Amino acid sequence: MGIVAKKLGKRIKELREQRKLSQLQLAEILNMEASNLSKIERGVQIPKEESLLKLINAFNVNMVDLFDYEHFADRDTLLLSINNIIQSADEKTLQKIYKILINL
Repeated sequence: MGIVAKKLGKRIKELREQRKLSQLQLAEILNMEASNLSKIERGVQIPKEESLLKLINAFNVNMVDLFDYEHFADRDTLLLSINNIIQSADEKTLQKIYKILINL
């Protein structure tokens, strides 16, 4: 499978782990075999439309949120994006960003 399948799978795994669900628990919610969910999370298989809708409902997110995996970019791409955000920020926003960063 391609890069979209891998990133989508990684995002689904991230959402599952945020909700403290095992693969087996989520598979039961989705009425799917755990082995199929594993393939989806590894990016080996792309979920069918029906499964995507079940995932959206299970995670209580919008379709856009399910495909929000820009933060999985490589280091250089992330640094470039962060730098662009910082360069265009006003002083007040920069202060907020600074506070967030020093508290990580």
